[in-house]
Amino acid sequence: MTKAYISAFLAVAMLGAEHAAAATVVAAGNVNIEQPAVPGASSRRTKAGNTTFDAKYRKVYSLLKNDAALRGKIKSVAKDYGIDPIHIVGAIVGEHTYNVDAYDRLQTYYVKAVSYLSSRLSFSYDGEDIADLVKRPQFDGCSDKSSSYELWACREDVWNLSFRGKTVDGTSFPNDRLSATFFQPFYAGQTFGIGQLNPLTALQMSDEVNKVSGLPKLDARDPNAVYQTIMDPDMTLPYVAATLKTSIEAYKRIAGFDISGNPGLTATLYNVGNAEARAYTLKAENERRQAAGEPLKMPEENYYGWLVNDKLTELKALF
Repeated sequence: MTKAYISAFLAVAMLGAEHAAAATVVAAGNVNIEQPAVPGASSRRTKAGNTTFDAKYRKVYSLLKNDAALRGKIKSVAKDYGIDPIHIVGAIVGEHTYNVDAYDRLQTYYVKAVSYLSSRLSFSYDGEDIADLVKRPQFDGCSDKSSSYELWACREDVWNLSFRGKTVDGTSFPNDRLSATFFQPFYAGQTFGIGQLNPLTALQMSDEVNKVSGLPKLDARDPNAVYQTIMDPDMTLPYVAATLKTSIEAYKRIAGFDISGNPGLTATLYNVGNAEARAYTLKAENERRQAAGEPLKMPEENYYGWLVNDKLTELKALF
């Protein structure tokens, strides 16, 4: 455990119940001295590309270092969303180190965006469109949600409770995430663009991005527009920023930790998703620990976020 984390850990441990609502600042640095194990999926993708994680990191770092226009876009978007640009950099670096290879030039992302949108896409499973799925009565309780984030979070909850791994009205649904079942029109496990966003995340962030950046709201009934958004660098970066901002706010509001100074943690949440659910899990664990007189549990980075914190000096130097 690093000195920064020991200090933060002690600060949390000394909090009395009367200070429980105050967010504790988590300094930059890794909880784990050694990098947590990289899961098999990332290892298989890397082997398929005949490259190493270090080579992939150097490639995406070179893209960021050599493209002043890209760095300018990142800096501008970060300012719009009130976050440090290092959070956006961390998400991009993590995705392109462990999930996909970076292209050498930003222009290639624009070209790829056009090439993927040559056919009509569909968000569906076994012939049922997502727009029809969410009309089922099980989703009626989501109709009063006021934002795209709350709406799709509710729909994910309903999916997990009522459809995932079950047979409903004669249709057998896989035991998999909503995003993996209905939002992968090309192939399993795909994410696209420099931010490697999946379509469901983009739909969740649509209202926030519309409010802050003025981009058109997304609609699940128009998959091509969703994919154009997540693949075009000029449109996807605000969605990356909104996702990171949402994670920071969730951990502060729910779990009582300010992680805005730790890009390894925001990168971890960008990688694993479901920031709110994870914040509630951490809150519940710390309430149990407090009741038992045990030290509180600090937020912890995974292998993906660990790399970002480990390379933080070099990445910060980009700006």
